[in-house]
Amino acid sequence: MRTGEPPGGRIRKERACSKSEQNIESLFQQHATGVGSAAYPQGRDEVARQLQLIAMEPQAVQNRDDLFVWPWMGVLVNVPTEWKNGRHVGESGNRLKEKLSCFCPQKVIPLWNYRGHTGNAIVEFGKDWTAFNNALAFENHFESEGYGKLDWKAYKHRRPGMFGWVARSDDQKYPGPIGDYLHKNGDLKTIADVENEEARKTNKLVANLASQIEVKRRHVEELECKYNETTTSLDMIMEQKDQLLRAYNEEIHKMQQLARRHSQRIIDENQKLRSELESKMQNLDLRSKQLDELVARSESDRRNLEHEKEKNGVKTKHLKMATLVQQRADENVLKLVEKHKLEKQVALDKIIKLEQQLDAKQKLELEIKQLQGKLEVMKHMPGEEDSESKKRIDELSEELQDKYDEMDAMESLYHTLLIKERKSNDELQDARKKLIDGLQTITTGRANIGIKRMGELDLKSLAIACGRKLSKEDAEVTAAILCSKWEADIKKPEWHPFRVVMVNGKKRELISEDDAKLQTLREEYGEEVYSLVTKALLEVNEYNPHGRYAVPELWNYKEGRKATLKEALQHVLKQWRTHKRKR
Repeated sequence: MRTGEPPGGRIRKERACSKSEQNIESLFQQHATGVGSAAYPQGRDEVARQLQLIAMEPQAVQNRDDLFVWPWMGVLVNVPTEWKNGRHVGESGNRLKEKLSCFCPQKVIPLWNYRGHTGNAIVEFGKDWTAFNNALAFENHFESEGYGKLDWKAYKHRRPGMFGWVARSDDQKYPGPIGDYLHKNGDLKTIADVENEEARKTNKLVANLASQIEVKRRHVEELECKYNETTTSLDMIMEQKDQLLRAYNEEIHKMQQLARRHSQRIIDENQKLRSELESKMQNLDLRSKQLDELVARSESDRRNLEHEKEKNGVKTKHLKMATLVQQRADENVLKLVEKHKLEKQVALDKIIKLEQQLDAKQKLELEIKQLQGKLEVMKHMPGEEDSESKKRIDELSEELQDKYDEMDAMESLYHTLLIKERKSNDELQDARKKLIDGLQTITTGRANIGIKRMGELDLKSLAIACGRKLSKEDAEVTAAILCSKWEADIKKPEWHPFRVVMVNGKKRELISEDDAKLQTLREEYGEEVYSLVTKALLEVNEYNPHGRYAVPELWNYKEGRKATLKEALQHVLKQWRTHKRKR
């Protein structure tokens, strides 16, 4: 049994504490439910009602107009003390708080003077209704045991044991250490005063919650509107992209059809010439047989017939040679058609202007080859000195010369455009280099457009990645060590952790996941550090595979890509105008 505690009081006090704890738990549950429902507009009235109920739940007192010391406090008197080393000493505040733990006090403050412990103490319970209920339970417990305020006035020091009650206005005005402490640390309030103050705070809380909910609702509506606008814009862009793709496919299909018709026309003309040659050979064979029959009829005409046969033989030989030349010309035309198909397929991926010039050039070459074939055929025809054949040969020769001249003009135009394109590209590259040099000297801070050193490890990002597993100081040291080590490894030309794959018919180098160094890095420091190192490797392999050192590049930090020359110039102009306005 504790010092000064009446017999049998401990059991009744534990029951009172248990009941008080149940009331406190019920209050906390009701308060949590009411505040949680305030997240929805239709629950605002319910919030106000629940909080009003909480504010009106203190245990009943005899007179609601009594002035209590607030924050709620209790008074302990006749605390056991003893004379020791020339002064009074007693139990500490923590020890007294343990004895009163079932009433949930916040603090117990023993009162001292120049003689030591005064035998008095103040019990602080807090400011809310739970604390007030605990204070009343504290007072009721001592009254039920006969150790209340009236009992203390009746018995004074004639009865051992601690006396306790809830501090009121008379206790604050009472001279002595108790009155001094209560006057200095508390105010006098009635139950109605505290209830009105709680109601005012509750109404303010409900109003604030309702205002926050309205702001959130408007924000959600704005986000929904922006989302709908973005979705509509994306749908329009996708539709435009599909239209462009369909138009491009239709244009390619038309060009392929024109090429096929042109090739088929050339093949048909060659077939027609071949048929004409075969028909003439058959006529010559028939005439030779007729001449053989006439040899027997007239000896006098034999020599003429022999001479005619020799002439026919020469003609036949010329026709055979012309046939062979025509066959070779046909083969060359077919090979040239296949060659042009391959060149046309490659040219589709190049600049449209050069593609059109190349198509015109190929068409011209086909016409030249065709004219060459026709001219060779005409030259090897039997030597009939008719003016029509000579005229045809002259026309073909003149047309062929025109085609050669047109071919030379096209070649000259092609080379001129190519030189201009190279010159323009050199000028753009020179301008890009000078812009990079200039931005490196004037750029401050992190702008949308700036200079990024491609292939260089980012020490700050490494420190952030290491900080997920290590302390801040250890992460900074580890990041510095990793940055130094891996920058040295990246510069080594003999270390090439890449594998070659084919993507859309082109060779492309990707990071080899089987590399032992990179596997060890991933296992020891995680995926984020591994990604930073492999990103630097890919950049140096793309921008400087032979030198293996970081190179500066114009960079669009906002979109995470290489910046165009136009974007960089616009950024410089914007900076210049801003600087001009400041001056």
